[in-house]
Amino acid sequence: NFEVEINEDAGMFNSLKDEFGHIRLGFEKAVQEETKSQNMKTELISNVSHDLKTPLTCIKNYIVLLQDDHLDEATRHEYLDNLNQYSNRLTTLIEDLFDVSKVNSGNMKLERMNINLVALIEQAQAECMELLEEKELCIVSNYASHEIQLYLDGGKTYRIFENLFTNIGKYAMPHSRVYIDVNETTDMVHIAFKNISYAQMNFTSEEIVDRFVRGDKSRHEGGSGLGLAIVKSFVEVQGGKFEIQIDGDLFKALISFPKNIKAQKD
Repeated sequence: NFEVEINEDAGMFNSLKDEFGHIRLGFEKAVQEETKSQNMKTELISNVSHDLKTPLTCIKNYIVLLQDDHLDEATRHEYLDNLNQYSNRLTTLIEDLFDVSKVNSGNMKLERMNINLVALIEQAQAECMELLEEKELCIVSNYASHEIQLYLDGGKTYRIFENLFTNIGKYAMPHSRVYIDVNETTDMVHIAFKNISYAQMNFTSEEIVDRFVRGDKSRHEGGSGLGLAIVKSFVEVQGGKFEIQIDGDLFKALISFPKNIKAQKD
């Protein structure tokens, strides 16, 4: 019973009483954390099940429609395009789930190499430019240097930046500026992605990376809803730190990588 506190004078056993108090608080905290974890897993399974069911249902429906021998070619191509879209969405969801589960189970293998962090950010930005240009977003980059070498997994680090740009493309205020800052200290490299959200952010910074949460809980955008959770997992598995800060409509994604994992010389 975690509600019971021992307040009576225990004489020579007072030190033992204090230890019991610490144990009670420790167990209480552990139970609360485990309950929170179980609730999050239940919510994740519920939401994932829903998002798996949606594209699967659409795929089945389009397969039935395509079995009509009297379809004209234009309609058939339209149905095939939609079928491809839903199958890609299903594939993305399954891959994202595998990625998160690998990190959480400790089975994620890293293929570290020398990478130029700034070049990787610019590559991800170029790949996502069509999505960013749709909202006429202005990218303002501030780099301490254009040559910042770190010893990281190139593929997973690229995925970090790709997910952040994709998130910005979906949820940033149209016709607004997006700031990308990369700074160095003696021991760390700090990366900041900052944008203005077009919708009110009705979630906490903890929820957005720990739960199956999209930028707006009421919306059903494409994607798996696991983008920032993957960012957090891929940063932390490489020894970095990921943090979300929310200030009104300002959304900041902050990444820090230590320099103590030295870049290897060729």
